[in-house]
Amino acid sequence: MLVPAVLLLLFCAQCWSSPCPAGCECFTLTRTVKCVSQDLVSVPKGIPGYARTVVITGNSVARVGADSLAELENVTNLILSSNRVTELTSHSFSALLNLRFLDLSGNQLALIHPEALSIPGSPLQELNLSRALFNFTSLTDLTTALRWGDLRGLLRLDLSGNRLALLPPGMFSHLPNLQQLILTNNSLMAVYTGTFSGMNHLKLLDLTRNSFKTLRVDDLQELEKLGNIQILLGSNPYSCSCESESFVAWLNQSRAQVDLEAVRCSSPAALTNSRLRGLGLHSLGCVVPLQPELHDISLQTSYVFLGLVLGFVGMVFLFVLYLNRKGMKKWINEMRDACRDVLEGYHYRYEIDSDPRLGHIAAGRGRSPAATHLRPSLSQQLPTDTCVVSPEAPLTPVMTSPPQSR
Repeated sequence: MLVPAVLLLLFCAQCWSSPCPAGCECFTLTRTVKCVSQDLVSVPKGIPGYARTVVITGNSVARVGADSLAELENVTNLILSSNRVTELTSHSFSALLNLRFLDLSGNQLALIHPEALSIPGSPLQELNLSRALFNFTSLTDLTTALRWGDLRGLLRLDLSGNRLALLPPGMFSHLPNLQQLILTNNSLMAVYTGTFSGMNHLKLLDLTRNSFKTLRVDDLQELEKLGNIQILLGSNPYSCSCESESFVAWLNQSRAQVDLEAVRCSSPAALTNSRLRGLGLHSLGCVVPLQPELHDISLQTSYVFLGLVLGFVGMVFLFVLYLNRKGMKKWINEMRDACRDVLEGYHYRYEIDSDPRLGHIAAGRGRSPAATHLRPSLSQQLPTDTCVVSPEAPLTPVMTSPPQSR
């Protein structure tokens, strides 16, 4: 019993002999160093080598570089939250070969080097970037850093509270072993194709407190690719209209473990706080389609009704004709006489036009009606060798000699 006690005293004496940086607190039993709200402008030097957890928060450390953390090779948990950090340089954490947990939440990261998160051996398992990105450019830099950082050992990534409106396709494709992705409290409105590609080991996806009004067919297909995982979709301003029909159907049939009790309507007022799951088409304001059998019956009924209407109209028409049969007969006779007169006129005109000897009669203008009626008789009385001379033609005297006697 004395030997372990002596060894413990020797270890504690060695720990107590290690100085603690100014403005920090060192706890040997828990191997923790805390530098909280001391207006530090850089990571303090001289952190004891026994430290496994280093907490530097509430300061003004604007830049984190490889030289800042060179003495922390034994640290497994590094918390740099709320330090107003704006820049991560190349290989900022490459000296932390045993780093498992990195917290950069509550900062204002504007510049992230593509190799800022690169650590030999990929020991990092959890990365907290909640409320850490300054603008959309920071998101682009982070996407590149995740691709180049070789973070194949990362299991949990927290990007909550960054006002993200969209996620670049393939942003997480280089995190093959990621199990938990936290995207709560952002401004996401849609899930684009390829957003979660390559995430074959994901177990938890948190999309709560975003700006989803509904999830379209493309969004649902992307979520369905994740398989039987836990998806948190609550606390979003869902609009329970006919546009949510596919979303409601997916909630009823999906393999995913969805927080169904938290997925509720925000509008319209009549459905506020109602669960989306179980809402019918009538509740969503959709026109309910007819079943095929009902559609066939209604079509047959329409044909029968149309036949009855046409039959009734035909009977009325025949009845009207029967009542006006005398007038119809008179009208038909008059039409027959009129047609016969027209045909006789055409026949007379054809005879005049076909005889060249009578062409001048048809061409004459200003003749009396009496002359017109005399035309048929003249054509009948004239012999075939008679020459009809027009009055307008000039007359030339012809001198004839008496016949000579033989």
